[in-house]
Parts: sequence; structure tokens; C-alpha cells
Amino acid sequence: MLSYQHGFHAGNHADVLKHTILCFVADYLLQKDKPFYCHDTHGGRGLYNLQHPMAQKTGEYRDGIARVWGATQPPALLQPYLAALRAFNADGTLHYYAGSSLLVQAMARPQDRLVANELHPQEYLALRDNAAGRRNLRVTKEDGYAALKAALPPKERRGVVLVDPSYELAADDVAVVEALREALKRFATGTYLVWYPVVEPQRAQKLVKMIAALPVQKLLQLELYVREPVAGEGGMAGSGMLVINPPWTLEDRMREALPWLVQQIAPECGSSSVTWLNNADA
Repeated sequence: MLSYQHGFHAGNHADVLKHTILCFVADYLLQKDKPFYCHDTHGGRGLYNLQHPMAQKTGEYRDGIARVWGATQPPALLQPYLAALRAFNADGTLHYYAGSSLLVQAMARPQDRLVANELHPQEYLALRDNAAGRRNLRVTKEDGYAALKAALPPKERRGVVLVDPSYELAADDVAVVEALREALKRFATGTYLVWYPVVEPQRAQKLVKMIAALPVQKLLQLELYVREPVAGEGGMAGSGMLVINPPWTLEDRMREALPWLVQQIAPECGSSSVTWLNNADA
């Protein structure tokens, strides 16, 4: 349960999708003067050296952020994400990849508040050290689902919650759904981002159906594939993000950005999709 370490995968195509959406939502919340709250249920270590043996062993970032970092004229939706990431690579060369909580912290104002949970002992210690001295960000060594339940509703009454476990165990799927069910009772108006990998297509589809069955009025599904998913083939063919209560501009911006990302990351066999699963306005 506590064996997963994201250092092997930092900056891969799934991170690009996940963090592009997260930073866009954070930027959207920044358009109002009122403070916002950000909760990251599985914080990882927060900052990853791409020259570390972990990152070099798999090289996944080379087919992810490295293909986007130097691209010319990226779509507007990617600008908040790339700007936040540049704060960790001041010389313009891609040395470090920042995780969810540190990316949002780089964007946040003094009045905004962020919490990141991490239960893995070594990852927690690294996250604590990487977050040291950064305003507004509190790091806890807690189960992300239990901590989320206790934290909601936030005093700010507006914010974003990122739920992205490793999905090492099948039990993670049920835990995600139940955590969302409880969270929505406490903070129905929040924006929730639920990331999921597509390794076994049937498992991913089942998770999506369970979340779509929750009492949510707006649910947008965003997917990025680097190859066609095939049952039993192994490896992550792609990933998706389910967005509960998305910003109204997200759909159109993703319809522009996702095809561009496919061309950068997997031009020969990649694909993408933007799908409303629930839309009370439709």
C-alpha cells in the first residue's frame, strides 16, 4: 500500500494532463479577490529532481513534460501550468518537476490556503522538507481520504480538491468514490479533480461509472492517451481527469489544448477526448 514512489514517474504524460488542469482551475479561482482553498489528498514528495536515478531509470519525463517544455506557442490553457513550473527552473532549463501542491503554492496569494496529505513515510519527509518555508502550504502525514473529510467544508467556501492516489490496489477505487461521496455532502460547490490511470480499460471504465453515479450536476471527463488501450497489455496507455463542477471555460480550452498535447507527446498513436458525463445545463 505504501510502496509507490512518484519519483519514477514525475513529469510523465499523466502528470502533464493532471497538472495542466489543476493549474488552470487554480488560475480561474485567482480571478476573484476572495481567497481559495486547495486540498491535495496524495501529495507525494512535492518536488522531483529529473536528474535523480529514479527519474533517469524510467525516463518517463522525456516523453511527457520534456516534449512540452520547449514547444513554441502552447495553447493558452497551458500557460498557468508552464509559468508555475518555470518558477522551479529559473534558468530556463528543465531540471526539476514540481508536484501538485507546490505548483499551486507557486501561484497562490497570501490569502489563499493549501493542504497536502502524504502517508508514505519517506515521501512525507521529502514533502515536508520541500514545502518548508513556503507560505500558505501545510503538510500532514495522514490518510488523504480521512484528512479530506475532516477539512471540509473549508472556511473559504471556494476551492479545489485533487484526488489522485496511486491505484496500486483495487480498494483504491472504492475509497475514491466514498471519499467523494462524503466530501460532496460537506462541500457540494467545490471543484473536484479526480485523476485515474488507464492500465486496464475495464477498471478505469468501472471507476468512471461509479463516480458518474454520484449526485453531481456537472461532471466533465478529460482523457489523454499515448496509445490505444488494450486489456491485458500492461503499462499505462493514458489517463483521465474527472472534473466535478468545472470552470465554465474549461471545456472549450481543453478541446483546443488536448489535440495539441497529443501532437507534442504521442503524434503517431495518441488520442484525446472531452466528454460531459453529467451536465445539468444541457
